[in-house]
Amino acid sequence: MNKWLRNNLWRHALAITVALFSLFPLYLVIISSLNPSGSLNLTSFIPTEISFKNYTLLFHDPRIPYLTWMKNSLIIASAVAVLSVTIGAASAFAFSRLRFKGKISGLKLLLLVQMFPAILAISAVYVIMERVQTFAPGIGLGTKPGLLLVYLGGAMGVNIWLLKGFVDTIPAELDEAAKVDGASPMQIYWLIFIPLATPVLSVVMLLSFIGTFNEFILARLFLVDMPDRTIAVGLQSFIGGQYAQNWGPFAAGSIIASVPIVIIFLSLQKYIVNGLTAGSVKG
Repeated sequence: MNKWLRNNLWRHALAITVALFSLFPLYLVIISSLNPSGSLNLTSFIPTEISFKNYTLLFHDPRIPYLTWMKNSLIIASAVAVLSVTIGAASAFAFSRLRFKGKISGLKLLLLVQMFPAILAISAVYVIMERVQTFAPGIGLGTKPGLLLVYLGGAMGVNIWLLKGFVDTIPAELDEAAKVDGASPMQIYWLIFIPLATPVLSVVMLLSFIGTFNEFILARLFLVDMPDRTIAVGLQSFIGGQYAQNWGPFAAGSIIASVPIVIIFLSLQKYIVNGLTAGSVKG
């Protein structure tokens, strides 16, 4: 027993400390959402009064279009996830398997673009979308389709490189065998690549969804009207003003907003584990 304590006690103590440190922010948010005063000033770690007033406020106050914010975020994040995976998978397959003029230059250009932080392009993107607004108001500044286009443009480089690295690990013999049987490049893509790449496609889709769902800067810049805002921008309005420090509704809205991400993560857990380890061992 003494030997076990000497060898393992510090490991368990360290693990418990790290777990408590990681879970404390979540616990603070939950307690704040149940605090009827709507503040972060907690007198004790165990609340003496629990109220669902903050949750009721989100759904019954006509001045707070919380469900509309959730719907906007889910629509935009889902569209970005599906379209980015669709475009990224086709592009990665083309860069990895097909031969065409400008292939190497295109890959180098994608890599070069990723070297610069995305925040550097905000001013340029704003000016471009403002010009687009003059001749195509439906996809210009202040519209959800315009924001969707901006998100897709920013995610393509990372997704293509990630998916291309996975495609390169698929044995080329499978393509050659399919070509011998008379399969076209499109048939190879749908019948061989897509089934084999399902785990990594799930990972890319999940990362795209979470990144878009939680994105704040571009959404705050593009979506000005209150009903058009995403959940991240809408919740920021509770604590963004000088005299508007409503931490209770903010915490309650954050907890509800995390439910879709948790559900998607749990439903794709099997594919996520396989996708994160895909390509680590090349057979």
